[in-house]
Amino acid sequence: MQKLTVFILILCMVGGSGLLARDSFDYSQLSNSKSRVAVFSFIDKSGHHYRWWTGQSAGEGMADMLVTELVESGNFIVIERAQIAALLGEQALGQSGMVTAESAAQVGKLLGAELAIVGSITEFGYKKGKTGGRIKGFGVGVRSQEATVAVDVRIINVETSEILDAKSARSHKSSKGLSISTPKVSFGNRNDFDDSLVGKATREAIGQIQDALQAHAGSSSWSAKIIKASGGTVYINSGTVSGVQPGMIFTVFSLADELIDPDTGLSLGSEEEKVGKIKVIDSSIGDGKAAKCTVIEGTAFDRGQIVRVK
Repeated sequence: MQKLTVFILILCMVGGSGLLARDSFDYSQLSNSKSRVAVFSFIDKSGHHYRWWTGQSAGEGMADMLVTELVESGNFIVIERAQIAALLGEQALGQSGMVTAESAAQVGKLLGAELAIVGSITEFGYKKGKTGGRIKGFGVGVRSQEATVAVDVRIINVETSEILDAKSARSHKSSKGLSISTPKVSFGNRNDFDDSLVGKATREAIGQIQDALQAHAGSSSWSAKIIKASGGTVYINSGTVSGVQPGMIFTVFSLADELIDPDTGLSLGSEEEKVGKIKVIDSSIGDGKAAKCTVIEGTAFDRGQIVRVK
C-alpha cells in the first residue's frame, strides 16, 4: 500500500512538472511580425480643394501616398483602401468628418487591422512673394515662392479605440530667383507633382507620418487567426517568425452577432465567445509563418476565428 502511494505521488509530480513546463513559455515574446494598418482618407480642411493628377482629392491622394510608403517599408500589412471605402459605405459613413477614433477602430477591427490612421490636411498650397534686390548696382525684383503642407494625424489602437499618438506633420519648402515659374496646383502626372515645391513638401510630411507610425509598429497585443480546422488539427497564421513555439497553448474565440447602433447604423463591434483551446505541435509551417496545432478543448473550430493568449 505504501509503495502504491509513493508511486501515485511520483505520477502526480511528473504530471505537475509537465504542466509547469507547458506553462513556462514566455508569451510576452510573441509579436505580430508586421502590424496590420488601415489608412483612412484624410479630410481636406485647407480650403483649397486641390486635385491630384489622378483626379483624387488631396486627402485621398495623401492617404494613398502613405499606403505606398508603408508597403514599401516592408514593416506593415496595409488594408486595401477600397475595402475601407466599401465598408464605410455599408456603415453609412462618409469622409466629411464623420469618421471618429471609435468608428475608425470598429471598421478597422472588421477588416482585421491593428492600427487605424485618420487625419486632416490643415495647409496645402503656395504663397508667392516679391522682395527687392540688387545685381551690379541695378535694382531688380527677386521673387520668392513658398509651399507648405501640414497634416494632423491620429494613430488609433483598433482593439481599444485608444489614440496612441497625435502627430502634426508639417513641411515648408521655398525657392528664390529672378524667374520663378507659376506655382502648380493642378498636376498632369506624378513627375509634375514630384518636381513641384508642394510635391516635395507633401513627400516630406508623409515621411514624418511614417516615422511616427513606425514607433507604434507591433505595439498591439499578439493574436492570430485560424487558417484551417479539420478534425482535431488546427492551422493558424502565426509561427516561429512571430515567436510561436511547440507546446504553447492558446485560446480560440469566435465573434458573436454584430452589434449595430439603431440610431446611426454604425457597427459597434461584436462580443467574443470562447471556442476552446489548442496546443502548438509544429511552428515551422510555411517557413515559420504558420503553425500546426492540436485541439485540447472544444469542437467548433473554424477558419477565421481569433487565437489569443488567454
